[in-house]
Amino acid sequence: MLIGYARTSTLDQKAGLEAQQRDLQGAGCEKVFTEQVSSVDVANREKLEEAIDFARNGDVLVVTKLDRLARSVSHLVKITERLEAKNVALRILDGAIDTSTANGRLVLNMLTSIAQFEREIMLERQREGIAKAKAAGKYKGRKATARAHSSEVLELSKSGVGPTEIAKRIGIGRASVYRILADQPAE
Repeated sequence: MLIGYARTSTLDQKAGLEAQQRDLQGAGCEKVFTEQVSSVDVANREKLEEAIDFARNGDVLVVTKLDRLARSVSHLVKITERLEAKNVALRILDGAIDTSTANGRLVLNMLTSIAQFEREIMLERQREGIAKAKAAGKYKGRKATARAHSSEVLELSKSGVGPTEIAKRIGIGRASVYRILADQPAE
């Protein structure tokens, strides 16, 4: 059975999701799992988990593009290992990659390595650019958002509200609440 998986990062990418669904159905997928979740939030991709759980021996998981499935080599390796353990192949329509063949596995491994290499090079250039801008006094970084709420954090804390609840009420991370509280001199 061909099982499709489609993903977009944001809710406003409706056309992209519809195009993926159309392509997956055109490729013969009998069941298509779809979700709209950021690649950063890879831990919460429920529909991908459902698709992998649904797949049985001899099935093929189909995606339109590699970046719809995984963003890093390590993430892709984890997914392909899970699929291989179930004897499920992976097919990527863009690039005609099919891991049920030796050539498909080779090409997939090469492409993911190249993609990760490109990302690392881009991040390295970005770090160099930031360092150069800092040295020239042109880069100040982003404004500290949690620190802007220091007075609210302190006020809530003094009234007996716990750090977790403070974080929820203000909309900042719990670790930020702890940092703000730790920065205050002891009374």
